[in-house]
Amino acid sequence: MPCTIRLLTPDGLQPVPYTADSLNDAAQYEPQDGVYTVTNTFDTYTVLKLTAHLDRLEDSARRASIPLKLDRPRLRAALREVITLAGCGDVRFRITVPADQPDHYILSVEPFKPLAAAIIENGVRVITVPDSARVNAAAKTTGWMHERQKLESSLPAGIYTALLLDENGQILEGVSSNFYAIMEDALWTADAGALPGIALQIVLEVAPDVLPVKRDAVNVSAVPRLAEAFITSASRGIVPVIEIDGHTLGDGKPGALTRQLRERYTAAMQKYLETL
Repeated sequence: MPCTIRLLTPDGLQPVPYTADSLNDAAQYEPQDGVYTVTNTFDTYTVLKLTAHLDRLEDSARRASIPLKLDRPRLRAALREVITLAGCGDVRFRITVPADQPDHYILSVEPFKPLAAAIIENGVRVITVPDSARVNAAAKTTGWMHERQKLESSLPAGIYTALLLDENGQILEGVSSNFYAIMEDALWTADAGALPGIALQIVLEVAPDVLPVKRDAVNVSAVPRLAEAFITSASRGIVPVIEIDGHTLGDGKPGALTRQLRERYTAAMQKYLETL
C-alpha cells in the first residue's frame, strides 16, 4: 500500500507532486534543510507522547535557526484527516517542516508494521561506525534523514542498524535510535552528542527501579565488558542488542535486565498515549 502524503499550508491540505511507496521512499522528495519527527499510532488515532514529539520538533527548529511555531490544534486535525484518508488503521507517520517554508508541514503516512516478535525474542546484531557523530545531534534535521538513509542502505546482510561513534570511540546513539549498555551493574546511555529520544524519556523514568543509570557514553573498547545492550525509538520501544561488531554479548540472547526494562517500559507507556 503506497504512502498517503499531503502538504498542510496556510490555505489547508494540498496534494504533493509525487507518489511514494514508503516513508523511506518519500524522503527523497523532501528538503535537505528542515526538521522532522517520526512515530506511529495505536488504535488509529492515538500517539505515544505526541506533545513531546511536537515540543522536540520546535526545539529542533530552534537549534537549526528555523522560525517555527506550530499551530498544534490545526496540525493534529490535519494529521487525523490524512490518517483517515489512508484508511489502513494504525500508521507510521512523519511530520516534516521545510526551512524555507516553516508554515508548511509535509504529512506522510504509511501502514504501521509492529516490530516482529522474533526480533524481541532473539535480539539484533549491530555494527559501529567510526567518526560518525552528528553535528548538532540534539536537532532532528532532514539533512541527517538523508545521510541516515545512505548509511542504512550500506549495512552488511544480517546487521539491523549502526551505532555512531565520536572521534574518541564513544558510542553516542544509533542511526535512528538511542543506545544503552548494561555494564558494571548500571545502565549507561549518552547525554551529550545524542538526540533526546522520546522513548529515552520513558526508559529514564522506569530504569532507576531496576538498576542505577549513568548518563555517560561507553567507549567501543568496552564492548567486550558489556553484559547487555539495547536500542530504543518511539515506534519500536526497547530492542535488545545481542551482538556488536561481531562480539556476542552475554550468552547471545536478550538479557534478563533488558527484558525487565521492556516490560516496565510497555506498562509505563500506556499513561502517555494521546488522542489526536
